[in-house]
Amino acid sequence: MALWNRLKESAQTMQAQLEERRNELRGGAFRDASMAVCALVAAADGTVDPAERRRVAYLIANNEVLRNFPADELRSLFEDRLDAIAADRERGRADAFQEIAKVRRKPMEARAVVQIGIVIAGADGRFDLSERAVVREVCQALDLPPHEFDL
Repeated sequence: MALWNRLKESAQTMQAQLEERRNELRGGAFRDASMAVCALVAAADGTVDPAERRRVAYLIANNEVLRNFPADELRSLFEDRLDAIAADRERGRADAFQEIAKVRRKPMEARAVVQIGIVIAGADGRFDLSERAVVREVCQALDLPPHEFDL
């Protein structure tokens, strides 16, 4: 229980940090990388059921930082990315990581993408091992130390 409480507090802190930088997170690369990390987190356990799709789509549409972008645009990017992962898991994941890597040279955006992944992963009250592993992979793709995010 203590671990989950720490992770929940960390996710809340990250959301607050994201909201403080909301006006600086308006670029297309950030938008696309954020939807890629959301899709990777949603597909982390190898399956994505319709309820999980709806839950993540709802979270995306209601995230203060992501409100910089039209909700239907985000939903479409998220769904397209998930469909690609479902159609060919390895290629879909590789394409998602390629999209994420586009913010590697933008430290604030890179950190925000990781934080979005953590916030989305923890929103259901769990941050399971497969989701943690995906977010660690995202950190590696962005040349960020996972320990910076308590991973």
